[in-house]
Amino acid sequence: MNQSAAAIEPAYLNFADLGLSPIALALGPIDIRWYSLAYIAGIFLGYWYLLRLIAQPGAPMARRHADDMIFYGMLGIILGGRLGYVLFYRPAEYFANPGEILKLWDGGMSLHGGVVGVLVAIWLICRQHKLNFLRFCDYIACCIPFGLGLGRLANFVNGELWGRPTDVPWAIIFPQSGTLEPRHPSQLYEAGLEGVVLFAVLWFLFWRTDARYKPGFLFGTAALVYGASRFLVELVRQPDNGLENLPWGLTMGQTLTVPMLIIGLWLVLTAQRRRVRVEPIAGTSSVA
Repeated sequence: MNQSAAAIEPAYLNFADLGLSPIALALGPIDIRWYSLAYIAGIFLGYWYLLRLIAQPGAPMARRHADDMIFYGMLGIILGGRLGYVLFYRPAEYFANPGEILKLWDGGMSLHGGVVGVLVAIWLICRQHKLNFLRFCDYIACCIPFGLGLGRLANFVNGELWGRPTDVPWAIIFPQSGTLEPRHPSQLYEAGLEGVVLFAVLWFLFWRTDARYKPGFLFGTAALVYGASRFLVELVRQPDNGLENLPWGLTMGQTLTVPMLIIGLWLVLTAQRRRVRVEPIAGTSSVA
C-alpha cells in the first residue's frame, strides 16, 4: 500500500533546479540584482505609461509634474517601503540594531509603507503646484501595476516570500524555507493579480469609461483590487516569522490591507459626487 502511494506521489519541482540567481549581473565587486532592476524597470515603465495617460484631454498634471514625480516617487518608495518594513514587521530587531535599517541590499521592503511614501510625495507635489490630489492619485494608480508585477517576479527569482505548504500539482520546493515541503508559489500568484489583473482593470476603466473624470475612482479601484488580491493570497502565503498568528486572527499583511479596502470602497462609492468640470493643466480643452 505504501509502495503504491509512493508510486503515484507527484514529483514536485525544486526551486534550486531552475538555476535562478538573485544576481542579474556581476561587475567585479558590484552585484546588480534582479530586485533592483525590477524597481528601476517598474518606475520607468510607469513613467512611460504616465506620459501616455496625461496626453489625453483633461489631464490633472503637465509633463513637468510627471518629471517631478519620478524623483519624489522614488524617494517615497524607498523610504516609505523600508520604514514600513521596519515598523510593521520587525521593529524590535531593527530598534536594537539601528544601523541595519540602512542595509537596503539585505532586502526588507513593505508595499504598504511604499504606498504611504508615494502618497506623501504626491501630496507634496500637489501642494506645491496647486493640483488636484485625488485626480493625481488616479493617474499614478494606473502606473503602479508595472512595479508590483515585476517586484513579485523578482521575489520569485530570489526564492523568497514563498507560500504555505501544499500538495497542489504546481507546488514548488523552496530550499530557503528550511524544509523540503512543496509550497504555493505565492509570488507568482501576486505577480498575476497585482500586476496583470490590476493593470487590465485600470486600463479598461481609464480608456473605455469616463472613470478618470471622477476624482478618486481609479485610485479607489486600485486599492480595492490590490487589497482583495493581497488579502486572499495571504491565505496561501507563508507569513513572516513571529507574525503567523496575530491575536485578531489575521496576518500582518491582511491587517495592513483592511484600511486600504475601506478607503478604496469609500473612494469608489463617493467618486460620482466629486465629479466637476475638468480643466486641463496643459492645453486648452475642457472636459465636462
